[in-house]
Amino acid sequence: MPLATTGTLLARATEARSAVAAFNVITLEHVEAVIAGAEAAGAPVVLQVSENAVKFRLGRLLPLARAAAAVAERACVPVALHLDHVRTDDLLRQAPDAGFSSVMYDASRLPYAGNLAATAAAVAWAHGQGLWIEAELGEVGGKDGRPALDAHAPGARTDPAEARDFVAGTGVDALAVAIGSAHAMTTRTAALDHDLLGRLSAAVPVPLVLHGSSGVPDGGLVAAVAGGIAKVNVGTALNMAMTASVRRFLADHPEAVDSRPYLGAGREAMAREVTRIIGVLTGGTTRA
Repeated sequence: MPLATTGTLLARATEARSAVAAFNVITLEHVEAVIAGAEAAGAPVVLQVSENAVKFRLGRLLPLARAAAAVAERACVPVALHLDHVRTDDLLRQAPDAGFSSVMYDASRLPYAGNLAATAAAVAWAHGQGLWIEAELGEVGGKDGRPALDAHAPGARTDPAEARDFVAGTGVDALAVAIGSAHAMTTRTAALDHDLLGRLSAAVPVPLVLHGSSGVPDGGLVAAVAGGIAKVNVGTALNMAMTASVRRFLADHPEAVDSRPYLGAGREAMAREVTRIIGVLTGGTTRA
């Protein structure tokens, strides 16, 4: 089927008080696994390509984007393409021609005023191209290998009043909020601030997004969706599933040199994790 748009999937999720799972992809195996897992769950899904993934792909966006679109268009569930954690205007401007319907423009490293100004400029350009734009206020830690911020550090949590003003001042379509999760967590020990989430949900008129979801226990994810999160970003959980599977395969087959069997095992492991996570977010009642 034709590519879906992130905005449409989020609008439906928000209306249903549910959430869309959004998975970061790095290789073609990631793409195939996410779509296979979503099809097994019977649920729509967002494929996300981050700026760091583009750097890994030798700075070229189109090869992975074209491959993702080709697989997505053959899926039996709605699939949208999203460009994640974009910090450069050059990459932002490549999004429309590469098939993305949405971009997460990340100026959260800047002080509030700088974040607002940079994001407003990005939104003005992107909306002119028909792009849906997500931004971040506060700082979801753990990016680029940096440690997560202390819970009480300035900027470590999103302030509801600032969030309301930020959305009004920038015109963003969704807001990633800092409520206790962190990127690149390999343990599921993040404790979300659900009281803060409730206040953010009441203050902000656009869908809220949870980054760093791999480190959140299942119960925390369920509560986050109930509290107003409409998009749940997952990346590290897939990499952990793939890496563990490849390690097991190579340990059991030390003579192996053909990459297809162990990459295939890794792809299957990621697909199972995608289906499991979608089931957590939807309470096991998924449909496209």
